[in-house]
Amino acid sequence: MSDVELFVPGQTPVKASGDRVAADGKATIGFVSLGCPKNLVDSERILTQLRTEGYDIVPNYDNADMVIVNTCGFIDSAVQESLDAIGEALKENGKVLVTGCLGARDDEIREVHPNVLAITGPHAYEEVMSQVHEHLPKPEFIPFEQLVPETGVKLTPKHFAYLKISEGCNHRCTFCIIPSMRGDLVSRPVGNVLDEAKRLANAGVKELLVISQDTSAYGVDVKHKLGFWDGRPVKTRMLELCEALADLGVWVRLHYVYPYPSVDDVIPLMASGKILPYLDIPFQHASKRILKLMKRPGSSDRVLERVKKWREMCPDLVIRSTFIVGFPGETEEDFEELLEFLREAQLDRVGCFTYSPVEGAKANELPDPVPEEIKQERYERFMAVAQEISAAKLQARVGQEMLVLIDEVGPDGAVGRSYADAPEIDGVVFLTDETDVKPGDKIWVEIIHTDEYDLWGVRVDDDPDA
Repeated sequence: MSDVELFVPGQTPVKASGDRVAADGKATIGFVSLGCPKNLVDSERILTQLRTEGYDIVPNYDNADMVIVNTCGFIDSAVQESLDAIGEALKENGKVLVTGCLGARDDEIREVHPNVLAITGPHAYEEVMSQVHEHLPKPEFIPFEQLVPETGVKLTPKHFAYLKISEGCNHRCTFCIIPSMRGDLVSRPVGNVLDEAKRLANAGVKELLVISQDTSAYGVDVKHKLGFWDGRPVKTRMLELCEALADLGVWVRLHYVYPYPSVDDVIPLMASGKILPYLDIPFQHASKRILKLMKRPGSSDRVLERVKKWREMCPDLVIRSTFIVGFPGETEEDFEELLEFLREAQLDRVGCFTYSPVEGAKANELPDPVPEEIKQERYERFMAVAQEISAAKLQARVGQEMLVLIDEVGPDGAVGRSYADAPEIDGVVFLTDETDVKPGDKIWVEIIHTDEYDLWGVRVDDDPDA
């Protein structure tokens, strides 16, 4: 995998792992990818098909025959960012195709930007390519001149990649409009997922981040049917998928996991070192009343029991989660219940959002909206508690030796992550003056200092078993 440049609206170009940018005189496309890792995977798939058909991806508006904007539409700020990106592309280039989650709201886009060439919704790969062909005919493809890597075009660094295992979601959380944009759960065939994972591992990827809207529900839509991979039967279920991924010899990290009883089954894989002892579980709240209004599964009591059980099975387990404060109807009592849950659960990594009314979300119809100033005040109180917990947990790591995956190397040292940190959303490990490494290396590090979110360490003798 070599480098392809994309560009970020209003910013300098960012590099994406993939094929090379070819010379002038060919059909050229600029690409803007916004939103979450799941959207990033959609962008990778579209870019791969574009490169396969001979289109060149360029990092600026001037050299592009057309611009594709893959949008996010989850919360109001994301919608505005997407609309702004579309507007900038129209102003700077003029020929713009829109796809992604916001594309499901065609009227809203055309009201602001009536001159876009076409609009498609999320994971509408064939529709996107059809629109590209209509407005920018296929270039003459020259075999072997524009080879696309077997892994396709990737928008992550070469040493980690997102592995999307399903589309859509069967839940109907009142604050969320994902099912209306992406539909109900559709699991990818387990053999296809594992084939992709093997290709990535063979290409040098050291960490696979498993993503979906609901990772725990993988295979529910096909009744966990038996599939086949590499000459053996594999059930379409999270446990069996993780067992097979563990055989690839790379870090496997689970994201967007719901706290179902079935999660208990994968903890032994973490305890035995087969997959990373890390769970990303969006609890969202702890008040039973608010969870009911959100139409979220589970209760805080059962969650605490389950967290305790998981930690007994796997003491090294790290749990990250996200929460919403200021949900309609949230009282001070509800919020205090959330803070108490946070203190008792002692979650390692925590993110928090103030409730934002999303067009089309059922929660907007609920009575007793929380004033903005109270939302902000609760957010600050929540993050103060979360920061205190994080600082104490990280301080306890001083003196420990941890295996670190290197992400960046500069003149002043390297930056990496341990098993406890997912890229871009968690903390990092700073290695001052450590320059004799490269991205993708794994080295053993002794932790010598911490702050509220990050670690500092020094290299120790490598473990031959690392």
